[in-house]
Amino acid sequence: MIVDVVTAGEARGLPGELLTELAGFYASDRAFQQLGGDFPDPARIRPEDVAVSLADDLAHPDAEVLLARSAGRLVAVAVTLAHDPDRPSTSATSPTPAPWIALLMVHGRERRSGYGRELAGRVEDRFRAAGHAGVGLSVAEANTGAVAFWTALGYEETGRRPDRRRGHPCRLLRKPL
Repeated sequence: MIVDVVTAGEARGLPGELLTELAGFYASDRAFQQLGGDFPDPARIRPEDVAVSLADDLAHPDAEVLLARSAGRLVAVAVTLAHDPDRPSTSATSPTPAPWIALLMVHGRERRSGYGRELAGRVEDRFRAAGHAGVGLSVAEANTGAVAFWTALGYEETGRRPDRRRGHPCRLLRKPL
């Protein structure tokens, strides 16, 4: 699997063919999109919708989008942030911000193929190499498959709160690195 990283500066100039490919990728898992609510019509995700979503993701400082390919096909996407967007980047008890996985999605046809696990491992390796002691994320409580996926990878629940954009109940998960 080859992983390309897109940063905020690069996102402004993404080629139309990549946005079209990403639109098809996001549309490949309608159930996931319905849970997240990021696209108005999960059955008809357009390249323009993807451009807006990526711009929103990459508006955060130190955000990155990781595009994972196998045999030339886009098989998984991850969005990472320098820290939980709902928490201060530093505090008295934690002077180093914990990085955050804002999204990890596998193409609908590639589910249960190991690509999600591999990309999650690569994300963790990047954070570990940068000197971080742990990584966090949130999962919609209704997404029981994602909760099972992350806990199987060693993530533990640390709390619950509403989703910052949609307000649906979420589980907060964290893994030491």
